[in-house]
Amino acid sequence: MMKKRFLLNVMLTLVWAALTGSFTYVNLSFGFIISFFVLWIISRDSPDRRYFTIAFKIIGFFFYFLYEMLKANLQVAYEVMTSNLHMKPGFVKMELEAQTDLEITLLASLISLTPGTLVIDVSDDRKVMYIHGMYLEDRAKFIQSIKAGLEKPLLNIMR
Repeated sequence: MMKKRFLLNVMLTLVWAALTGSFTYVNLSFGFIISFFVLWIISRDSPDRRYFTIAFKIIGFFFYFLYEMLKANLQVAYEVMTSNLHMKPGFVKMELEAQTDLEITLLASLISLTPGTLVIDVSDDRKVMYIHGMYLEDRAKFIQSIKAGLEKPLLNIMR
C-alpha cells in the first residue's frame, strides 16, 4: 500500500508539472508537496496511514541529523583552529539493534558522515560495531547518543 501511495504521489506530481508547464526542480518539489497533502487529506479515514507517518519521521530525522552534523563540524573546526587539544580519541564497541545489511550500512554511513566519528568495523555476526570517536569523555554517553540519536530513529523509519 505504501508503494502505491508513493507512486500515486509521483504521478500527481507529474500531472501538476504538466498542467503548469514547468518541469523545474522547484515546481516538481512544490507539486510533490501539494499532492502529498492532497493524498493525506483524502485518506484520513484509511486504516493504513504508514506512508504519511513515515514521511514526517524522515523529515524530522533529516533535520535532526543536519543539526548534529553542523554541531560536529563546528566542534572539529574549533579543534583545528585552536592550539589547545580538547579531544580524547578512542574506540568503542557498540551492540547493534540493526539487523539487516541495509540498516547496518545506513547506520554506519550516518555515523561516518558525522565529523569526529568513524565506523572502523562490524563483527562477522553483525551484532557489534566498532567506532572511533574524537571526543570520548564518557564511553557510555557516547554510545547512548548514537543509539538514541541515530540508530533508534533510523530503525523506526526502516521497520
